[in-house]
Amino acid sequence: MPVRRTTYVAPDGARWDVDVQVPGASNAMIVFRVPGERRDRYAWHAWHGPEARNVTGRLTAQKVMDSLDELTLARLFRRSMPVQAGRTPLG
Repeated sequence: MPVRRTTYVAPDGARWDVDVQVPGASNAMIVFRVPGERRDRYAWHAWHGPEARNVTGRLTAQKVMDSLDELTLARLFRRSMPVQAGRTPLG
């Protein structure tokens, strides 16, 4: 089950729930969700701790969530992409 942070407030004032999903040894997918809307976005967060040098190591979602500060969340949000494709190939 993903670990949820309370909220991230984007520069435009929109409030997003933040989930950590599919944590591996060296990265995790960060998903930004607006409850009740289909505007979900995601970004990959690279991990640089000791687990990243161990191919059998695994991060926990809680450990990744604990490492996310507001500055990191803002950077990830700026780099995030829509989860769903647009209606046309060019969106």
